[in-house]
Amino acid sequence: MENTSLEVAMHQPYIASLAERYALATNYQAVGSPSLPNYLALTSGSTWGITDDDYHRLPAAGIGVQLDAARIPWRAYMEGLTARGCLDSPGPYALKHNPFAYYGGGCPANVVPLDALAADLGSIAEQFTWITPDLCHDGHDCDGATADGWLAMMVPRILASPSWHDGVLFIVWDEPGPGGSQKLPLLVVSDALLEHTTALPHDHYSLLATIEDLLKLPRLGAAAGAREFSELLRMP
Repeated sequence: MENTSLEVAMHQPYIASLAERYALATNYQAVGSPSLPNYLALTSGSTWGITDDDYHRLPAAGIGVQLDAARIPWRAYMEGLTARGCLDSPGPYALKHNPFAYYGGGCPANVVPLDALAADLGSIAEQFTWITPDLCHDGHDCDGATADGWLAMMVPRILASPSWHDGVLFIVWDEPGPGGSQKLPLLVVSDALLEHTTALPHDHYSLLATIEDLLKLPRLGAAAGAREFSELLRMP
């Protein structure tokens, strides 16, 4: 999700309901600005020194490469992605919100349109799934109520699907909006939580570290020294 502080997000009814029922990190922060560096940090443990949203061809790296090497099935679903591909699909799809397009200079076959998710939820249990909404549904170009409504539609579909079994769903925002607090909402949806809130300091590297620990993958880059979410989840 996009450009929303913790305080603002908690005024949306569905987001607030998830925080009340599951778990919320109240001291979670971005690691850069604008969007792209945060997306890269979340998936590779580095911002690569990038401070813009332009296209940069980076070395083949990131969690997708790790998953392939470990033979762990995964998919990344991008809302608005068309047959024109990762680099040329028109808005409201946003290339800058698709980090997998930067590693090696193009998208792997694992990156597909969001339209494919419905069928996959009913038949395939990928061990790692990434979902990027379009520029309206993520709250970037549309208001918070629209983003909240999109989550209210999407999250129950995931939780009710045959693919959801002992899973963990992380809902994260890339950076705060203009003004106000720099703290971001990070929601942890799971049926096996140890606690329902944490005020310990975390950032995007913490989330990558947690995902890699859960999948028993080596931690990439700055995730190696990050605080994982072991206070909320039982870690291996």
